[in-house]
Formats: sequence, structure tokens, C-alpha cells
Amino acid sequence: MAKYAFFLGCIAPLRYPGLEKSTRVISERLGLELVDIQDASCCPAPGVIRAFSRDAWLAAAARNLALAEKMGLPIVTICNGCYGSLFEAAHELNNNADKLAAINKILAEIGMEYKGTTQVRHFAEVLYNDVGIEKIKAAITKPLDYQVATFYGCHFLKPSEIKEIDDPENPHILDDLVEATGATSLPRKQKTLCCGAGGGLKAAFGDVAKEFTKTNLENMTESGAKYIVDVCPFCHLQFDSVQGDLGYSIPVLHLSQLYGIAMGMSAEDLGLSAHVVPVKL
Repeated sequence: MAKYAFFLGCIAPLRYPGLEKSTRVISERLGLELVDIQDASCCPAPGVIRAFSRDAWLAAAARNLALAEKMGLPIVTICNGCYGSLFEAAHELNNNADKLAAINKILAEIGMEYKGTTQVRHFAEVLYNDVGIEKIKAAITKPLDYQVATFYGCHFLKPSEIKEIDDPENPHILDDLVEATGATSLPRKQKTLCCGAGGGLKAAFGDVAKEFTKTNLENMTESGAKYIVDVCPFCHLQFDSVQGDLGYSIPVLHLSQLYGIAMGMSAEDLGLSAHVVPVKL
């Protein structure tokens, strides 16, 4: 069974615990072992700390990377923001000895060191590349006929020159993962548009953030989608929490929850009661 150091992040455990439950359940069924990272902190959020101090961002990220390094495991996360922050920090530190030495001077103050070896993976990418579509199809016990708008978000694919997961402007990985359940991923305009919440925009300019969300919802509605499937708890929060203000009510599911439904998990185990927009199974 393949092992990964599970980096849970902030939004899922605080706002949508069902994302964690569904991730753990489907991972076990697909042959993945998620090992908790003891004493992990915020990733830290790239749109906040990095904007004020790059070294503080690198040091905080390096601390998390060092915890996984001690476990001898790659990190896997279900959040685009955590993935973006940890991946980019690891890329910089793992490929820059001088910067790694400078950050380790900071970590030494708390008795830690990062050697520069941790690999960072996104859960969706692990499902696609390590598990594979055919094995996922074989694990589906309740095929779905959902009409879905897939939402990639920003940090899953970009910066594409270092992540190289998929075509950043015309991706297909999430569509393929969704359709493994029997659901249909519908084409739409501006498929890779930001949800609106990232980079501190939601906190500083909430109305502007909602305009991005509204554009996405307009395009999703035009496509005929009846569900939104994301791979990021922060995008999930934005779509779930502001739709009522914008006059929409499209149920929002994280990919792990979609798989949970297709593998027979209950609404309670999926944590659907925490959703603002009701999800009916």
C-alpha cells in the first residue's frame, strides 16, 4: 500500500470535515495509506504570508516539509492552496542550496532542519497518476449520472512550468477523474477562471471576489451543470457560501465526496450537513 504524509490544511477540518472523512475512506479503498503529520501548521497560505515576507513563508513551509521528511514520506494534500504553497516552497528549497541554508538558520531557532528532499503531491494528481482511472472505475459501487462542472482552481495546475501536471489552459485530468464515476463533465466557457477567493481577495474585496464567482456560476449554468466538483476546500467554501447572495443553488462537492457518493458513503459520513447549498443523494 502506497504511503503519504497527509497534510490536511485549515479549511477542511474547520469548515468541511466531511472532506477529510471521505478522503480517508476512499484512499483506503483505493490502496492509499494516509499518515497524519503530527504538529503540522498552516501551509502557510501563499496569498497572505508570502505577500509580506518571502522568508517567513519559506520558513513556515519548510517546517511542514521537515516534518514529512522525518517520516520519510511525500506530502499529499486535498487543497490547492496548500499544494501551491508547499510545492513552490519545496521546489525553491530543494533546488537552491543557498536559500535552503538561509532558511535552516531560521529553523535552527526551533531545533529543526529541512534537508531538501520532500516531494509534494496533490490528491487529485495522485489518484490520476498513482491509482489510475481503471482501478478507480473498478472501485465504484454506485455509478452516478450527474451533470458536472469541474472546477480546477488556480494552484492545482499553475505555475505550469514547474508542476507540469496538465495543460493549464485546457486541462482534462479532473474531467477524467469525475467521469470515472459515471458522471458527465460538461464543457463550458472560462473553465480555468479563478473562483474569486484567492490571494486575499475574498477578505479584502469581497464584492470583487463575488463577481468572479458569479461569472463562473453563469458559465456553469449555461453549460447545464447540476453539480460543481472541485479539488480545493477554499474554492469549495467560496462556491458554497456565496451562491445564495448571487441567486444560485448548485450543490458543491469536493472530488473526494463525489467518490464517496459513488462508493456508497452516507450523507452523514460525507459531512453534507455542513454545506450551505443542500446536496441531495
